[in-house]
Amino acid sequence: MINLFDIPRLPVDEELITILAEHETVRIERIVSTGQVSGWYDQAETEYVVLLEGSAEIEYYGGASVPMKKGDALLIRPHERHRVSYTSQNPPCVWLCIFF
Repeated sequence: MINLFDIPRLPVDEELITILAEHETVRIERIVSTGQVSGWYDQAETEYVVLLEGSAEIEYYGGASVPMKKGDALLIRPHERHRVSYTSQNPPCVWLCIFF
């Protein structure tokens, strides 16, 4: 058993990624961010993202941005180029990500 809000220490220097479950075609991760942003992703998988805590912004290649707050969920389709352009530090972002 794991509590998704049990975080060893804050802030974290780098995103804290914990694989919660993994199977041939599915991976479930908890990610904790405290101000980190990402480069561009172009993934072969579908990603379903739920922001459990904090606030963030997902930017799509071409300029569209999606601000996210606690409780928001987003489906990112395969090869939909995107990046995380903002994550809050206090409270930290706690993400639940399902890749399939």
